[in-house]
Order: sequence, then C-alpha cells, then structure tokens
Amino acid sequence: MTDMIPRRQQRLLAKAGVLLLLVLGSLYAGLPVLWMISSSFKPNTDIFQYPPKLIPAVATLSGYATIFTDPTKVQFFINSYFISLTVTALTLVVAILASFAFSRYEFPLKKVLNVMIIGVQAVPPITLLIPYFGLVVFLGLYNTYQGLILTYMVFTLPYAIIMMTGYFNTLPRELDEAVKVDGGSSWTTLWKILVPISVPGIVSVGIYTFMIAWNEYLFALTLTKTVEMRTVPIGIQLLMGQHSYEWNEMMAMSVLGCIPILVLFLFFQRYFIGGMTAGSVKN
Repeated sequence: MTDMIPRRQQRLLAKAGVLLLLVLGSLYAGLPVLWMISSSFKPNTDIFQYPPKLIPAVATLSGYATIFTDPTKVQFFINSYFISLTVTALTLVVAILASFAFSRYEFPLKKVLNVMIIGVQAVPPITLLIPYFGLVVFLGLYNTYQGLILTYMVFTLPYAIIMMTGYFNTLPRELDEAVKVDGGSSWTTLWKILVPISVPGIVSVGIYTFMIAWNEYLFALTLTKTVEMRTVPIGIQLLMGQHSYEWNEMMAMSVLGCIPILVLFLFFQRYFIGGMTAGSVKN
C-alpha cells in the first residue's frame, strides 16, 4: 500500500504525524500552566465551578493585590531573590576557580577529589537533611541566610564544577601558552582569556544553580523557623489553611514564582543550550 503513495506525500504525512504529536504533547504539558494562570485571576468561589472554564467569567486581581500589599508575602520573594542570586554568584566564582585547577593542573589527590565531587552528586539530598540540620544548629546558622546559602552551595557546586571543568577541557591549551609567552600569569589566562570565551558554559551553570536555589523546598523548610525567613515555595505552602485554601493567592504566587525562571530561559536560551552541549563533551 505504501508503494502506491508517492514519496513526497509520505514525507508530508510523516511530518503531519510528528506535528500532531508535538501539539498534543504541548497541550498536555501546557494545560496545567494555563490553568494555573487562569485560576490566579479567578475568585476563590469560581475555582471549582462546574463545568470548569479556562477563561474566567469574572477576572479579578485580588490574588495578586493581596500578595503585593502583604509585607510578609513580599518578604518571601525578597528572601528567594537574595538567597538564589547569592548562591549563584558564589557558586560560579568557586566553580570557575576549581574547574580551572582541575582542567589545567596536576596536583596530589586530584582523582580522589574528582570522585568525591561526583559522589556528592549521587547522594540523595533528603538523606543529608538531619546531619545538615544538626551541623547548622551547632554552627549557630539556624534560621539565617548564611545557613541556607552554604547548604545550597553544597548541592550546586559539584554540578557546577563538573560542567565548568568539561567546558574548560574543550578550550585549547594553546591559549594558555600564548598568554605565558606574552608574560601573562595564570590569573590573566583565566579571567581575561578563558572566562570571556566561556560565557555560554557560565550562563548555563548559572541558570541551573539559580533554579536549584529558587525552587528548593525541603531545606528551606527545615533550616528556618520564622515567617520572615521563609522563601517562595514555603510561602505557597503556608497559604494552605487548616479549613480552607487561598487558591487564587496560591496560583498568583506560583505564577510570580515562575517568572524569574521563564525570563532567564527567554533571554539566555541560546547560551544555555550551547553551554550544556559544550560542557557535556570532553576532548
């Protein structure tokens, strides 16, 4: 039967089938997001109306207004931004320095340290919850920014070092030699030569690190106790009352919580894809 169908029509049918699958997959993945956005503009009384409506009959900004006029809820976002940006900046600086050493130098216990870094990635974070809680309390960092930042960096640094080391390994060593011939130091090689041409890798690692810190829930819940120290994921959970849920506020806060990640991907998508691809290949 297929022999009777021209090859050109076969290709068109195949493309149409692939396109249909992509559309269905996009609807399956995107419908919950659309429903979240729609629910953020609905009054609580309309959330569970039957039959359900994607477009609200009466749109309201009460959910967003409540968040922006409540200092406690605004503090959730301030905490998340501060912690996530600080973790990202510190992780990138430490990862760049460590990756440069792993990529360009031979030193004692290098292989052992590599194995340890990879091993940390293999440990489920939940198994470290109680030990980290005890350590943070012992160091007097419980319910502080420092405690959360240092804890998050334990989980973001291994990935960042692995990816940046792989990226630096793709850069020719002739660049280092050219700088040395001109009288430059290793510091000059790193910050004036390698870092500028490693922007895609740095951006991809930075986005991943920010996402981890921004979305983290378990350690943020365990290592803080006051409402003033809570982050956005905890703030969403706090909207679940004993007898009722503030659904429109939950959806509004969820939408606002998605915006930073969406903006990062929209503006840095090209760098992110390029960095992930280059960093995953070792020459």
